Amino acid sequence: MHKFIYLSPPHMNGFEQNYIDEVFESNWIAPLGPQVTAFEKEMASYIGINGALAVNSGTSAIHLALKLLNVTNNDIVFCSSLTFIGSVNPVLYEGAIPVFIDADPFTWNMSPVALEKAFSWAEKNNRIPKATIIVDLYGHSADYDELLKICARYGVPVIEDSAEALGSTYKDKKCGAFGNYSILSFNGNKIITTSGGGMLLSRDGDSLKKALFWATQSRDEALWYQHSEAGYNYRMSNMLAAIGRAQLISLDERVNARRKVFEIYKRELESLHDITFMPESDYGKSNRWLTVLQLQQKNGKSPIDLINYLSSQNIESRPVWKPMHLQPLFSECTYFTHFDFSVSDDIFLNGICLPSGSSLTEMDQSRVTSAIKYFFR
Repeated sequence: MHKFIYLSPPHMNGFEQNYIDEVFESNWIAPLGPQVTAFEKEMASYIGINGALAVNSGTSAIHLALKLLNVTNNDIVFCSSLTFIGSVNPVLYEGAIPVFIDADPFTWNMSPVALEKAFSWAEKNNRIPKATIIVDLYGHSADYDELLKICARYGVPVIEDSAEALGSTYKDKKCGAFGNYSILSFNGNKIITTSGGGMLLSRDGDSLKKALFWATQSRDEALWYQHSEAGYNYRMSNMLAAIGRAQLISLDERVNARRKVFEIYKRELESLHDITFMPESDYGKSNRWLTVLQLQQKNGKSPIDLINYLSSQNIESRPVWKPMHLQPLFSECTYFTHFDFSVSDDIFLNGICLPSGSSLTEMDQSRVTSAIKYFFR
């Protein structure tokens, strides 16, 4: 059998060891340290925002953002439905209630039409949300001009979940710069990785100081260990930050490489009438974190059939995220659709993610496209 082709493996650039050596030479292995501070400054500069707080996951960053917005028990939070559960679980941490918003058919991100429906319902029922969490899905920016305008009309702050969209842009501005708070992820499958980690971004320096306090076990300023509030062990280690700094050097190259992977898939597969690709709106540039396509299923072939066939060829692929409103955990939650049917359901039932790593060779990608063509024959 051929070697296994992974969906989105880590891609090291060779600089990581130099940064790690610095950490070992200084013996600054424990959490916090100069690498963390430098990584925060460099990432904030890249995004074009005032401040950043490095934490141990994107999920932790969302949790801190919700706390900063005073989200608490029985509050409502509007959330993208077509996403990974890490975007929503922190809502439950605070005892709040997620209300899910459908995807727009032209962007696959939060639908302004469905969001308007949700706000009309919320106003009628005196349940205006404390926050709206908008996800930049698979590296594609949401339509922030429309969505922010709606949220501003109701005085509702926005958390931008750019976990999948580092390096992407909306109207020439980097994703991660649009929310009252924004978050990034550096998980092992992301476009750059620290092995595990995330970041909270904001223009509000005082808020980030408060988030830093919570993220370091809410330790009061005292000689001894004193705590007046509940805290969390959310900070990133000096070691992982060093890896992140090295990875950041190659971020734009990684974006270009993944976009090239997409272009090859499009060139090789667009003649197949059974598939369409995730759209890219002309208002932005996607990092194409994953290449995602939909099967029309005209010939009785489903995404699961294709996933199973590719697996038999040692090629990893996956379904599109199962929407949150379809998850057993959220079966009681309210959901607002774009049309009179759910766009998110259609994308989930027909979608498949292809191997998209920035280290994917043209030879390996040829194996993938050849297997897909064979499958449709």
